Amino acid sequence: MRVTVLVRPKTGIRDPQGEAIGRSLGGLGYPVSAVSAGSIFDLEIDTDDPKEAERLGAEMAARVLSNDLIEGFEVSVG
Repeated sequence: MRVTVLVRPKTGIRDPQGEAIGRSLGGLGYPVSAVSAGSIFDLEIDTDDPKEAERLGAEMAARVLSNDLIEGFEVSVG
């Protein structure tokens, strides 16, 4: 089952990559006031149970894919 994990900086945490991208976009004339840079992980989990896939995706996100001090994550199945 396919699980997608989206990891982003938590609100209020400095995001140097997002800031650099925002400056670049602004320099190119795009009306961007803020950018948040994150990561997307697409996982193929060996289960047919959507709830189990979501549970495992969240567990992997919390333990390996994100830093809980500065990042939050969202898990979607499908």
